Amino acid sequence: MTKLELNLKLYKSLYLIRRAEIEIREYYFEDEMKTPMHMSMGEEAIVTGVCQALNDKDQVLGTYRSHALYLAKVSETDKFFAEMYGKKTGMAKGKAGSMHLSAPEMGFMSSSAIVASIIPAAVGVAFANKIKKNNKITAVFFGDGAIDEGDFWESLNAACLWGIPILFVCEDNGFAVHTSADKRHGYKSITDITSKFNCNVFEEKSTDVEVIYKLTKKAIRLMKKNKKPCFLHLKYYRYLEHVGVNEDFNAGYRSKKEFEKWYKKDPVILERKKLLKLGVREKAIKRIEDRIDSKIKRSIKLAKIAPFSKASELYQDVFYEKK
Repeated sequence: MTKLELNLKLYKSLYLIRRAEIEIREYYFEDEMKTPMHMSMGEEAIVTGVCQALNDKDQVLGTYRSHALYLAKVSETDKFFAEMYGKKTGMAKGKAGSMHLSAPEMGFMSSSAIVASIIPAAVGVAFANKIKKNNKITAVFFGDGAIDEGDFWESLNAACLWGIPILFVCEDNGFAVHTSADKRHGYKSITDITSKFNCNVFEEKSTDVEVIYKLTKKAIRLMKKNKKPCFLHLKYYRYLEHVGVNEDFNAGYRSKKEFEKWYKKDPVILERKKLLKLGVREKAIKRIEDRIDSKIKRSIKLAKIAPFSKASELYQDVFYEKK
């Protein structure tokens, strides 16, 4: 793959994620999407960079802020938006909503609404791959708030002890809901601590998706060589409120100036400028964007007219005991 081909692929993923969430913001106030929204704006470079570095057969798991991860790994929007609207045509027939997305057939194994709960599950998936010797890599994505939970440390310890092929991807936005790291952590550097474990540790503050892609490739090569799990500490800034589709710079825990500083290196804008520097014409980029816009608009239209599942669907795909 040439540099141009790579960056075109990366931009398509970034733009798809950003535009999908822009449309969610536009339509959410109609109150037809009956699900809480944990938006991904600002962190698109992390999931795109990591997922593009993985193979199609590799597996990912994520937290409740899972829109970007789903779109980066799966790419489709029909089932995605149908699930947002709680419809029968959704990837979980309207039962999962925004926080429990999954597409196992595409390598997106699961996402969970409970902080850090997906991490031990991901270690289990990766351990199964190790036992099967199928060469699949597992990547689990979580916010920096998850490292305050025992689940993270127990999972990291087990993965290091057993040499499990897993990427722990910490998407660090500096806040656990509204609480900053300096008010939560009795230490200065998470990478200093994780580096004491028997794993490979990588840290990156760049919002350049190509940088994250190359870092992940490097991590995967090293993991295959020394048979140690990897911890990736990646920084970004969450543009919107913790849960919901609005800004919250008047909430008192962060300032608009902080956002403006980060927005100067917005991952979508950075990658678009890079394409122009690589010689892609403005009209060509616009054609790509128009195709993605049309795809999303069509998916929303289909979601709106799709039927809801019958009440009996609640008892499908779950374990329950009849009495």
